[in-house]
Amino acid sequence: MRQPAHGGNLAWAAALAGCPPDAILDFSASISPLGPPNSAIAAIVSQLGNLKHYPDPNYSELRLALSHFHQLPTEWILPGNGSAELLTLVGRELAQLAATILITPAFGDYYRTLAAYNAKVLECPLSLVISDWSSTKDKGLLLNNPHNPTGKIFSRDSILPYLEQFALVVVDEAFMDFVPPNQEQSLIPVVQEYTNLVILRSLTKFYSLPGLRLGYAIAHPDCLAKWQLWRDPWPVNTLAAAAAIAALQDTEFQQQTWAWLPPARNQLFQGLAEIPGFQPQVSAANFLLVESQQSTSHLQQQLLKHHQILIRDCLSFKELGDRFFRVAVREESDNQRLLTALSGE
Repeated sequence: MRQPAHGGNLAWAAALAGCPPDAILDFSASISPLGPPNSAIAAIVSQLGNLKHYPDPNYSELRLALSHFHQLPTEWILPGNGSAELLTLVGRELAQLAATILITPAFGDYYRTLAAYNAKVLECPLSLVISDWSSTKDKGLLLNNPHNPTGKIFSRDSILPYLEQFALVVVDEAFMDFVPPNQEQSLIPVVQEYTNLVILRSLTKFYSLPGLRLGYAIAHPDCLAKWQLWRDPWPVNTLAAAAAIAALQDTEFQQQTWAWLPPARNQLFQGLAEIPGFQPQVSAANFLLVESQQSTSHLQQQLLKHHQILIRDCLSFKELGDRFFRVAVREESDNQRLLTALSGE
């Protein structure tokens, strides 16, 4: 079976480990271990009887819930089949510009969507990101915040100058939900001031719903109306929409997540830093990027065969290669199991 480019491929991992998929302890996909929220599960069950009907093509209730959550007019919000579907629409948009500057190392799906529309890509290493770009008025900028795979968070103020310098700025905030409200750096509060700003958000990572595929874009209504014409009808299913509405209103789950993450992440960071040959990087998200003195693809296989633990190699990030791996932050007992296994290997 071909080695996956994404995390979370339990079928591949189980085949290598020689065990059932549900026996794998998965650190490769950066999904919260606390969910899905009970409120989302209850909402899904309540909508089973509506599967005989098509979803509302305008997703009025879902957009209203997102509107209340972000204090934005509904026409500035477009739900999608995961942020991956919306990223495909972004690629089509960016391909119409002279080029797109991509902050690297970059999420592999950015290359996929840009290549699909033959967009010209100019790579800029994260270490060389500057605040003053020249000759970029006809170009786009695509970056994520917090950055994947490093976990670095850009301040809102550091991104704002780009909106004056680029024709289009796309900020993928798939992991911003994990940053507590008093620390988060989302550009959503300023989106109505910039017609050239697109923000992508995911509901699947924070609320542990990757199987439902749900994300949304926030951008000027003219842009979103155009995208609506580009895509297939009913991209979000009835159960996903119901789960999202319930999750957005679940303030108890949100508070629980913000209370859980910092100490669990610190435990994992400190434990990794104490193991010879590993150097974790500071992260604002629910994952850690770790530099390793040994081959991480070999380490990945050893962890699977000996411990039934799956980590994310970074071979799909060409700047990182076989000397880095990424691990999600899980609950403390799982984190300790990983640390013990890594110490043994």
